[in-house]
Amino acid sequence: MENQNQDQPARKDSNKIYFLVAVILALLGTNAYLFFKDKKASERIVTISDEKTRMQTEIDKIEAELDNASSNNIKLSEQMQNEQDIARNKIGELRTALKAGRLTQGQLAKAQEDIKQLRYFVTKYTADIDDLKKKNASLITERDVLQTTVDSVSSKASDLEKQNQELSTKVQAAAALKTGNISATALTIRNNGKESVVTRASTTDKLRINFSVVNNSLAEKGLHNVFLRVIDPSGNLIISSNSGLFTSDDEELQFTYKTAIEFANDGKAYTIDWAHNGNFQKGIYTIVLYSDGYTMGNGSIALR
Repeated sequence: MENQNQDQPARKDSNKIYFLVAVILALLGTNAYLFFKDKKASERIVTISDEKTRMQTEIDKIEAELDNASSNNIKLSEQMQNEQDIARNKIGELRTALKAGRLTQGQLAKAQEDIKQLRYFVTKYTADIDDLKKKNASLITERDVLQTTVDSVSSKASDLEKQNQELSTKVQAAAALKTGNISATALTIRNNGKESVVTRASTTDKLRINFSVVNNSLAEKGLHNVFLRVIDPSGNLIISSNSGLFTSDDEELQFTYKTAIEFANDGKAYTIDWAHNGNFQKGIYTIVLYSDGYTMGNGSIALR
């Protein structure tokens, strides 16, 4: 009986030891499980962190490419501008998502897919920009060629207009009346009204200018104004109460006397009588006739 009683406490002690060993092993197993679990979680966090950094770098590259493509001063179509706005909004959303802290595996996968689509878009957008640049360069070349052609045509048109003006001026000059000869006679008017030819300045009352007009088929038939300029022996233009201005050879002049003749291109002779308001001087008087904007001819008379 005593031996049985002694064996029972020994058996109880042995059971306690087994129980403690089992507890220790369980604790060691739990710790090992938690250790490996934490290690895997840490590795997953590190992996996600590395992926976020990689994606941020990729977004930086994509945005740089977008900026470079948009810095060419090219006028974008409305569609391309909208596409660029969408891409920049997507870049902003991705940056915000990556800065938000921890990402779930699903959020990380979605961000990766968004970046992939963004990469595809920016590649296509850059290609579209390059194509637009080529088209613009082609248009600029065509514009320059067209401008050169226009300048050439404009220059030729200007030269032609100048030639036409020169030709018109020549035709106008050719159509102007010209005198075949001019002769002047000094006359005195007697009390009975009769006229006599004189040679002395003191007895001269007026000058009679005789002239003919050269046949000219280009000249317009009908009335033509004729302007008379009389230069006295001192070289001064004689001005009368009826004097005025006219243009000849692109120069504005003052006339002594103005009249008109009927031109019929028939070789007719004409006469102009001009009476001086003052006294005639001794010396040579110069007589110049003008018509149609040009000089018709000139003559002179000497008075004693």
